[in-house]
Amino acid sequence: QVQVMESGGGSVQAGGSLRLSCLASGYVSGYAISAMSVAWFRRAPGKEREGVAATYSGSGVTYYADSVKGRFTISRDNGKNTVYLQMDNLKPEDTAMYYCAAHPGYRSPPLNAEKYDYWGQGTQVTVSS
Repeated sequence: QVQVMESGGGSVQAGGSLRLSCLASGYVSGYAISAMSVAWFRRAPGKEREGVAATYSGSGVTYYADSVKGRFTISRDNGKNTVYLQMDNLKPEDTAMYYCAAHPGYRSPPLNAEKYDYWGQGTQVTVSS
């Protein structure tokens, strides 16, 4: 079984930065975390869930929502079973609960929440103007 846990959320002023961490542990169907694709999603009050960034297993290819391109960076440290989301130049509209999700192997499209099997409980990010 795979467990996913986010950390690093908090409150920051507009223009500031935060780094979220996603710690994943366990195996599923022979896939270690290093062989799993991981993504960050967010949900703001009254809005639909939005895919923010994803990193595919193996290839290291990354994907970003247009709303965060150039400001957010997803990276992974397989030795630590951790995926990071570096968020810079934060805006009030980035305020949301952020969730980490994972699935084994490769599935497309990368920012489709329905493709992900394992989810964390979320971490709150609040950006004030």
